Amino acid sequence: MLDYQAPNDLLKDKVILVTGAGDGIGRVAAINYAKHGATVILLGRTTKKLEAVYDEIENLGYPQAAIVPLNLDGSSEHDYTDLANIIETEFGHLDGLLHNASILGDRTGLANYEASTFEQVLRVNVTSQFMLTQAVMPLMEKSKAGSIVFTTSSVGRKARAYWGAYSISKFATESMMQLLAEELENTTEIRVNAINPGATSTTMRSRAYPAEDPNTIASPEDIMPLYLYLMGDDSKDVNGQSIDAQEKKEKSSN
Repeated sequence: MLDYQAPNDLLKDKVILVTGAGDGIGRVAAINYAKHGATVILLGRTTKKLEAVYDEIENLGYPQAAIVPLNLDGSSEHDYTDLANIIETEFGHLDGLLHNASILGDRTGLANYEASTFEQVLRVNVTSQFMLTQAVMPLMEKSKAGSIVFTTSSVGRKARAYWGAYSISKFATESMMQLLAEELENTTEIRVNAINPGATSTTMRSRAYPAEDPNTIASPEDIMPLYLYLMGDDSKDVNGQSIDAQEKKEKSSN
């Protein structure tokens, strides 16, 4: 699946919501989903970045996207309910959800970790994903082959010193994915999986490893085969899996 060659119409007529769509992996995934026929809902904090992705999709002649500015740090259950209502009114259903947005927090030991930062990381990386998933579940149940994809990390599988709240949040992501996959397996047409991007050239990666040369690691475009595979119908039988987007095991986190 890492060398997956997606057919041009893989996502034709599908509606896919991408969080953190204004930059990095989210931006590239949104454009690739649109390239393969999807109507993409771009969710992110910065309207200007979302508008740039929207314009790029439009200029390329792909299906018209939609923009949803939303700050996951300050969002409430009501905000997610409103979002679900908008999607239902505009599209009637939802076929895919890529949980891409997350924040790094501090790279320091737990003994010195700021409680406010810890809470913020958990809000963005865990609580917002729970509330968003719950809000759009009725829309995804209308899909003939719904797919929810979480973003995990190597430090969400084995803890590593000084990764703090980020590591803890990714352990929670793994658990949320597994729980949902089991709960939905025999009652809906929704499958749930997680992707570990590995070392990929993103803004978050540069914050975590400021001395690293970004040209020595994968670009977001390099890891798109797995993102396309898990959103398309070719992965209908894949459920509850946490999959690395790169063959080589990285010693460092995404």
